[in-house]
Amino acid sequence: MILKRLLVAVLWGASASAFSPATSRTSAARIEVRSRTQTSSLSSSPNKDDGLGERFGGFTVKQRLREEVESPFRKVRFVFFLSTVGSALTALYFSGMSTVKALVGGYSDAPPLEQALQSDAINLTGAIVCGFLALREYNVGQANLQRIAKGGQLARLVVEPVGQKRQVLSDYRRAARVLIAAGGADYISELARSLNADQRADPNTIAAQLENSEVIVIPVLLKQQGNDKKIAVDNTREYWLDVESRGDEVDRNFDITRADSVVAFPRGNNAWTDYLESEIETASGQGFDVLEKGFTITVKKNGRILRRATGQPPWSDFLGAMEVLDGSKFGMPGDSERYGGP
Repeated sequence: MILKRLLVAVLWGASASAFSPATSRTSAARIEVRSRTQTSSLSSSPNKDDGLGERFGGFTVKQRLREEVESPFRKVRFVFFLSTVGSALTALYFSGMSTVKALVGGYSDAPPLEQALQSDAINLTGAIVCGFLALREYNVGQANLQRIAKGGQLARLVVEPVGQKRQVLSDYRRAARVLIAAGGADYISELARSLNADQRADPNTIAAQLENSEVIVIPVLLKQQGNDKKIAVDNTREYWLDVESRGDEVDRNFDITRADSVVAFPRGNNAWTDYLESEIETASGQGFDVLEKGFTITVKKNGRILRRATGQPPWSDFLGAMEVLDGSKFGMPGDSERYGGP
């Protein structure tokens, strides 16, 4: 019986080895077909960012990951405070039962009433304090997410520098600072004259100074549109080129092309309107007339907002403090060769 089993095993092994090359080729072919199928399906997948653009809770996965990178321990603190709230409430339940026993009386395991009330106060205070801290962490995280989402919206805005092809604002990161100056027709006219006319005794060198300071000015014409008088972005380039001098005594040597090297015009009015909507609402809520007074948004080289201000850009103060305020000489990675320093 044993010899018979051994003989069967030997014959089975021989037959298996005889058919193994074909089996190997078949398996290899199947693996190759599968790999090709998987590769083609991956290459044709519409989700090129591996799900990072998927939204939940109003924000994309990429934005949430960036917020976690900026504040890596926020979720840890949030979970800790939230779990502490649960623990404090659980302890409050049992201390409350002990308080009831102390009030009713007749229970051998009931603690003194004063001690029971003290435990209730401690547990309730712990739940309230930790709940407040957890809510604070959540609100700060949501504010950071909104800031990151707003920054991404800003980076996708399209502009067209004079005489150059269109580009998005993210292309200016590490290369130039961006000054967005938005306002009504009179505001844009005054901005154009301040850059392109000699309004003082000395020749106007603002454009040259802006270029040396690596600043790009983006004028944005705002106008009330529709029946609801909603403020939206209008055709800035067309209006800018039609601005005229107020006279030689006020705007000497006016030439609308003098500042072409530092001016870029917004493209895609709807996208610009969507981005500036919250800025307009905030300024209007504070009592400012955004069409008449206008406002500016200064964007640093790293893409973050440096400051917001109302009115015309104060060129002398703006240019004098830009290097210090932006911090390009103080710690931006890779700028040592350009600006000097360690």
